[in-house]
Amino acid sequence: MIEIMIDLQGGAKAPLYEKIYEYIKRDVIAGKIPVGEKLPSTRLLSKHLSVSRSTVEMAYEQLLAEGYIKAEPCRGFFVCDITELYEFGHAENGSKDIAPFGKKGQKEKMGEDIIDFSPYAIDTEHFPYNVWRKLNKNVLLDDREELLLSGDGQGDYGLRKAIAAYLHQARGVNCEPDQLIIGAGNEYLEILLTQILGRNKRVLMENPTYLQAYHTFLNMGYQMSPVTVEEDGIDPWKVRKYDPDIVYIMPSHQFPLGTVMPLKQRLELLKWASEKENRYLIEDDHDSEYRYRGKPIPSLQSVDHFDKVIYIGTFSKSIAPSLRISYMVLPPELLNRYHEKCGFYSATVPKIQQEVLRAFIEEGHFERHLNKMRGIYRAKHDFLLAELKKRNWVEKVYGDHAGLHVLVQIRTEKKEAEICDLAGKQGIRIYGISEYVVPEMASNGYENTKYSKYSIESEKIGSAGTAPDKPILLLGYGRLCEDEIRKGLLILDTII
Repeated sequence: MIEIMIDLQGGAKAPLYEKIYEYIKRDVIAGKIPVGEKLPSTRLLSKHLSVSRSTVEMAYEQLLAEGYIKAEPCRGFFVCDITELYEFGHAENGSKDIAPFGKKGQKEKMGEDIIDFSPYAIDTEHFPYNVWRKLNKNVLLDDREELLLSGDGQGDYGLRKAIAAYLHQARGVNCEPDQLIIGAGNEYLEILLTQILGRNKRVLMENPTYLQAYHTFLNMGYQMSPVTVEEDGIDPWKVRKYDPDIVYIMPSHQFPLGTVMPLKQRLELLKWASEKENRYLIEDDHDSEYRYRGKPIPSLQSVDHFDKVIYIGTFSKSIAPSLRISYMVLPPELLNRYHEKCGFYSATVPKIQQEVLRAFIEEGHFERHLNKMRGIYRAKHDFLLAELKKRNWVEKVYGDHAGLHVLVQIRTEKKEAEICDLAGKQGIRIYGISEYVVPEMASNGYENTKYSKYSIESEKIGSAGTAPDKPILLLGYGRLCEDEIRKGLLILDTII
């Protein structure tokens, strides 16, 4: 175990945890702290530096979130092998990745006075334009005829190989490139999946949920049944009670509630799926890249030994929504059905776009971009939480430490819709939890309510057929800067 000497007195004015974080990060990148080296425990380092233990814990949490170190139970913290990524090169010639038309151009399109707390929005200001521009140029440097052709309908093999490697390293997903299907967005892949699985399927979904998926399956003729999201996600007992063909879940970061499904519950769902042929679990790995405390939550697919998990992911939030590249990992049996029923379909993503993304991943730019964005989003997340703590109308905050939004339960006599309407008139866009609740009544005898009652941390926040007792708002921070967050909350102070 190494001894760390850090000058916390000199240098730039910054929080102590940030100085500790920057020192260790710099030495890891430079190779001064070798790969696999054990770091001092938080207790020992805090005593050695004469700082509080929580200060060291915050520094270690940031290093964990960005992948510089890893935590091993009962052993401690160890340095990860990331030096090769950084040696590949920072921005060339010392230049920064700056958007040619920046944030102001984006604001002009949506109105200068609008502050949008959308949970879907991302930070576009820090997109690596220079890198992306260079990769596009390199792809088109040679006159390759195959770039003008439609290519493999399943997706370019090189890109599938790169994504498979990334998923195994980052999410623990066990798959071969042949199991991956590349498509233009999650909706396309879900439509494709209905053709693979066949007609007249019954799908159980969490409620509240990601409504785009709900309506996509509904439009394809599937029987959709929303059920209560409990504290730990969907209840396996309800799954057995309703006995659907498919269960659609977001176990690592449920949208919009942000809950994480425990391993025991995951294994129970896998056991249920394994007991009957043609039962499957669809795992939507929503917002899995952004977690700000502790290690990333492994995917459900990583513990699936029965080939019952259909894994779906996208680059919409990790890179950009306009990229329109999503991916689906099929179990072997469904892969055979894909080739039989849908193998003749053409590619839905341009081959040039696939080539650029492949290079972006393989050359290490994607990993560096994620590390940078985790730091940026965490700073916004922490700033928003600090500002919310100052508000006496904030009763509780849920779903923090991951994703790009938090849920805020508020003290007020006003209704959720009234608050959102008043905010809109003041140039603030906010979103209530009811916007993500399935509105239709289940038509097949499942939960026969207008929409399910659901809980967060065992507290009842809604009831069948009514709005939540206390308004709950989704406040997204991905696209906003600190000034916009502060200004938006100041306006909410006058409304609530």
